[in-house]
Amino acid sequence: MTTTSTQPKAQLTGARYMLMSALGFALMAACVKLVSTRGIPLLEIVAARALVSLVLSYIDVRRKGLSVWGTHRTLLAARGIVGSLALICVYYALMTLPLAEATLLQYMHPMFTALLGLLLLKEGIQRSTVICIVFSIAGLIVMVEPGVFTGAAPALPSLGVAVALLGAFGSAVAYVLVRRLSLEEDASVIIFYFPLVALPLSVAILGDQFVMPDGQSLVLLLMVGIFTQIGQLGLTHAMRYGTAGKTAAYSYVQIIFAVILGWAVFAELPSLWTYVGGGLIIAGALFNLIKR
Repeated sequence: MTTTSTQPKAQLTGARYMLMSALGFALMAACVKLVSTRGIPLLEIVAARALVSLVLSYIDVRRKGLSVWGTHRTLLAARGIVGSLALICVYYALMTLPLAEATLLQYMHPMFTALLGLLLLKEGIQRSTVICIVFSIAGLIVMVEPGVFTGAAPALPSLGVAVALLGAFGSAVAYVLVRRLSLEEDASVIIFYFPLVALPLSVAILGDQFVMPDGQSLVLLLMVGIFTQIGQLGLTHAMRYGTAGKTAAYSYVQIIFAVILGWAVFAELPSLWTYVGGGLIIAGALFNLIKR
């Protein structure tokens, strides 16, 4: 049992790992956006990320001496399919929206997760969750449709926003499936099934649209997979050292990293409405996270 004197140290270690995770995912998003500007198709980026993740995940599963196929194969395959489709949506949003805005819209997933938990897992909905939902919807309206208040034109392209929200919803569905599977399956097997499904699915849809990457594009594609693994590794270790709520709160630093990378790499400056709407989304999610 962790003693009182070691708890602050454990929390600090957990926070450091979560910051590493947030930076890893932010760099992954920047690499996705950057390599897309070099003419690499969306599904080729997904396939490259899946290939790197498949190799690293397979090594991890075999290291533990586990069966790569797991026990609940139907649910594992469903998690892989849903996760793959969500990833395609998330990457499309990164390619068509500013980096900060695409990242912020992905953080709508706590609202969808709460609603799915209520409908599918019969979980009770707390007051903090209701506040999270209200703040998330208000933040979305402010960020995407400031014309509701000012009469101005939409701040972001509708298709990009719709696909980003589909990605957040898909992430929430995948999260609910993971919560169900985690009761009986090893985490490494659950993680392995995602690239196991994503790789053949993305390759099949890609068809003859494959573009041979040059040297720089190939490096960026590899970095997409590597930074993803860094993000997942940091997230896994963070949850071991700190309570889920307090540690997960640090994941929102990814938005700050996204703003910095968007400005430094792509010369993107978020609008005032992005700051206001994003602040509402983050406030609602953090309130729900801390209260729960």
